[in-house]
Amino acid sequence: MDPAQVSICVFCGSRDGVHPGYRQAAQEFGTAMAAEGWRLVYGAGDIGLMGAVAEAAQAAGGDTFGVIPVHLLSREVARRNLQSFIVTENMHERKKVMYMNSDAIVVLPGGAGSLDEFFEVLTWRQLALHAKPIFLLNTNGYWNKLISLVDHVISEGFADQSLRTYVGVVDEVPELVAALRNDLS
Repeated sequence: MDPAQVSICVFCGSRDGVHPGYRQAAQEFGTAMAAEGWRLVYGAGDIGLMGAVAEAAQAAGGDTFGVIPVHLLSREVARRNLQSFIVTENMHERKKVMYMNSDAIVVLPGGAGSLDEFFEVLTWRQLALHAKPIFLLNTNGYWNKLISLVDHVISEGFADQSLRTYVGVVDEVPELVAALRNDLS
């Protein structure tokens, strides 16, 4: 796959979280995406980690594609100076447009919305509706309890062991970039 044509969907928080490392990792990943020639596909917000990843990608010359539902235009302070900007009717349509316009999914720290987005693309993968790589950027162990929950679901017999293989877990941005390069080549 030509790296200039690769699009990475990033799901992440519209807040910064309490640890400064979350924002730093979002900025580092935005910069790395631009350096790789990958297009950022994200929720079009200009606040929190969403704003940080987009601002860093743009500052480094990266291409950005934002998707936001109409009801969040003011709440998430839509970043309108993107190469592509789409307003959807609702959250479900937003996720679908982001997913359809990406080659891989990366989930940075975030809240309920990020969890919803993660579980939807994971479920689609489990049902063989796609084979796109999914990665959790586990900055400062943020996703450790989520990983334990997925392992618990498997150990209690509610999912096959294969569920765990659908999600790559990486702790640092350079490791994430290397894993994406590997999976997208």
